[in-house]
Formats: sequence, structure tokens, C-alpha cells
Amino acid sequence: MKKLLITLALVATATEAARAETVETIASGLDHPWSIAFLPGGEGVLVTERSGRLLRIAGGGGTPMAIAGVPAAYVKSQGGLFDVALHPRFAENRLLYLSMSAGSAKANFTRIVRARLDGNRLADVQTIFEVKPAKDTPVHFGGRMAFLPDGSLVMTTGDGFDYRERAQALNSGLGKIVRMNSDGRPLAGNPYVGRADAWAYVWSLGHRNPQGLAVDPATGRLWALEHGPRGGDELNLIEKGGNYGWPVATFGMDYSGATISPFKRYKGMIDARRVWVPSIAPSGLAVYRGPLWLGWQGDLIVGALVNKEVRRIDLDASGKVVGEERIFPKVSARIRDVRVAPDGAVWLTTDEDQGRVLRVTP
Repeated sequence: MKKLLITLALVATATEAARAETVETIASGLDHPWSIAFLPGGEGVLVTERSGRLLRIAGGGGTPMAIAGVPAAYVKSQGGLFDVALHPRFAENRLLYLSMSAGSAKANFTRIVRARLDGNRLADVQTIFEVKPAKDTPVHFGGRMAFLPDGSLVMTTGDGFDYRERAQALNSGLGKIVRMNSDGRPLAGNPYVGRADAWAYVWSLGHRNPQGLAVDPATGRLWALEHGPRGGDELNLIEKGGNYGWPVATFGMDYSGATISPFKRYKGMIDARRVWVPSIAPSGLAVYRGPLWLGWQGDLIVGALVNKEVRRIDLDASGKVVGEERIFPKVSARIRDVRVAPDGAVWLTTDEDQGRVLRVTP
């Protein structure tokens, strides 16, 4: 019996060692780093700070270099500089995209700016998209971007907090996922194009404040993470023209304790693939496709702001959630972004005054 217990202990120790990760700090002392993009050809990575700076950092770390020419964002509360995404043909055209809050306290909105990276400066900077209508709250901007396999650009938008009913209004840009050409024009294939009562950019509706967005390069599936109020955080598989319920259907309650809706599900609206009650505040999202964790292929890596952790969502081939676990226990911080590097490493940003960029490997 004693030998058996020793053997089991050794097996458990070996298993834990096999799962142990190395966490490397690539950069520190950053002001709420929001997003990461990997530059090709060993050029390093781009990192946004919510306060408005775009930084270039060497892949192995070092002193961040500020990129000149970044347009000013409206920096207030949750507002500021958000996501950075590279054009699918960045190696040829050097085009990148920045999402940010813009405007003023009385009239602000989420904006997309396109520019060409020329050394350590941005050139040919132009605004290609703005969410309409403007709002007067400095919160719930959304701002996550991704390119779909067809080359179109999608972005999440928030409901503005005080304007949650507009998430159901097709003529409003609040509480939506929008889709456009790479130059900012709406696309003819969008589901509500041609309707007088709808905004041509709407791809899906009924969102509260989606803070994670990721495309599976193998399947083309588009996944989104959404903050609920008190409870009701969601993982959604996004469908063209889909209505995801907010605020008609939700597992959450208002911050006052009041009921938002009597419905957790509603006919004609799409149920979340995963709901968290209580809230974990899911933010960064990535689909794992890489050589370092072979058993994770196609699974989702999720950052949590409130729980200060990283989770893996185990998916089957159909996209059904079949398991969930906390990973990277050495990481205990508000996780804002999650990205998978070309070499399969997982990169994270921490949402702090002295924020960090972390690289995790087995």
C-alpha cells in the first residue's frame, strides 16, 4: 500500500511538472496595456496602452519604443486606445487598424483608424469607421477587432451602459458586432443591408459589452466574450444576423439588485455557449492553434479581469463546450488580452497601472 501511494504521488508530481508553465515578463510598467499584435519577420510586437500610446517591443523583451503619429483618443474611465489589428496582407501593405474611444464627455463613440506603419511612426492615418449614435457615458465601448477569413473586418461595440435597449435596435450601432470592408465601407453581404430601419454595418445584435473576439483559423468560427452585469457573462458563437438577447434575455441582474428581465432565454434569440454566474469579467480571447500544447487544438483561452486568472474552454469538433479549467496558476492578475503567437506561446496583458506583457510557454 505504501509503495502504491508513493507511485501515485510520483505520477501526480510528474503530471504537474508536465503541465507546469514558464511565465516570462516581456515588458512591465505599462499603463493598462490593452492589446497585442505580432509583427512579421522578427519585428517584435505592437502593444496598445489604454492611455493612448502604441508601443513596439522586441519579441524577447526590452525597452518599449513609442510609435509616433497615433491619433488622440478620448481617455476617460473605460475609454481610451483599445485594440490593434494587422491587415491580412500587412507584410505587403504595412496597414494596421486601431480602435479607440473618441469625442467628448457629452458625445463619445468607438472609432476605427487605419494607418501605415512606417518604421516607428504611423503614416496615411485616416478614420474609416465610427459608431453611431454618440453617447454621453465613458463606459461600454466594446472595441475588439478581428479579420474574418474573407478579409472583412469585424468589431464589437458596447451598449453604452445607460442605453441597453439600443442593443436591440437595428438602426443603432450600440450593442452590436459590426462588419465592414478593410477600408471601412459596409459590405453587401451584411444581413440587414437595404433595410430602411437598419444600419448597414450590423452583423449581430443584442450584445452588452463584448470584450473578447477571436476567429478560429481552422474553422472560420467567430467567438465573442461578453460582460454581463451582476452575473451573466457570456461566451457566444457569432452567427450572421444573430440576436444574442441583451437585455431581453440575461442570466444577470442589475447592479442595484433589480431584475433586468424575467427571461434567461427567449424564443428567436441565440443562447450563449457558456454563461458565468457570478461574473468572472471575461476579456481577452484566443483560439489555440499551435505546437506547444497539442491537446488544446481548437480550444479557447480566456482571460478574466475579476477572477485574475486564465481559463481554457475545452470544445468538441462541433463547437460545444465540454470542459473548463484554470490554466497558468502562476499568473494572478487582471487579464485584459490573450493572444497566441506564431510559435504557439500564449501572450497576456495585465490591466494595471503598472501593467505587464507576459509570455507563457510549457
